[in-house]
Amino acid sequence: MPPLLENVKIEGNVLTFSLSGIIPALANSLRRTMLAEVPTLAIHEVMFFENDSPMHDEIIAHRLGLIPLITPMGRYVPKDECNCGSELGCPKCRVSLYLDVTASDYPRVVYSGDLRSRDDPEVRPVSNSIPITKLPPHGKLRLEAYARLGYGREHAKWQPVGTAIYKFQPIICIKEYCNACGECVKNCPKSVLGISNNHLEIIDLEACSLCKFCMEICPLDPPAISISHDRSKALFTVESTGSLPPKEILVEAIRILKEKSSKLLEEIEVSTNEKKGE
Repeated sequence: MPPLLENVKIEGNVLTFSLSGIIPALANSLRRTMLAEVPTLAIHEVMFFENDSPMHDEIIAHRLGLIPLITPMGRYVPKDECNCGSELGCPKCRVSLYLDVTASDYPRVVYSGDLRSRDDPEVRPVSNSIPITKLPPHGKLRLEAYARLGYGREHAKWQPVGTAIYKFQPIICIKEYCNACGECVKNCPKSVLGISNNHLEIIDLEACSLCKFCMEICPLDPPAISISHDRSKALFTVESTGSLPPKEILVEAIRILKEKSSKLLEEIEVSTNEKKGE
């Protein structure tokens, strides 16, 4: 039976879902694929024309690279897959952005919103309020930046997610001899448990962090509650940086994982046939 993806919820840039009928290796492969294999745009080269800020060019270039950029899926190709041969790339594999700011009679903070795209208006900073540097009165900052597709395995600036975590489905067992004293309810950090009609019951199973503090605080010996987990069901939380919608990140990660799995199976089959031919 193939893995089952269900309970999908999206709130802003946060996606939660459950994946059942799996082994732990599959859950971790999906998490690592979202972190390291889904391509996004990030600034990689910067040309400076004027810089009157107190920061060196290299520091500003580093800060620019860490600004998440909205990435139109499928519109650009990675630099190593483009046949342009140009050091700075071409419209197929890079996006040119510029920044031209002059302070007035007072110091001025330069923000990500001052960064503008020359080639593609859809490619822009996810947030306009990320500070880059500060200019003195009448100071100038003029530069041209080139964004290209990259992967999280190369550098963190290309990671499409700020958070990609999972935990196994909690299993909470309340024993018959539980006297509903309420100690576990008062001390549960996630408000997982509650008392109704003098009986201890589970209020929010998925909120359980598997800390097992309820077992430690239980005054009975052995504890009247036990905590374990189901390693065949993972509960995922994925938070996008805003470069890509979280749903697109998940769909692309699944596609990449399937493609790599198919390629591995083909290579195994070819290797096996070669050995048989010997």
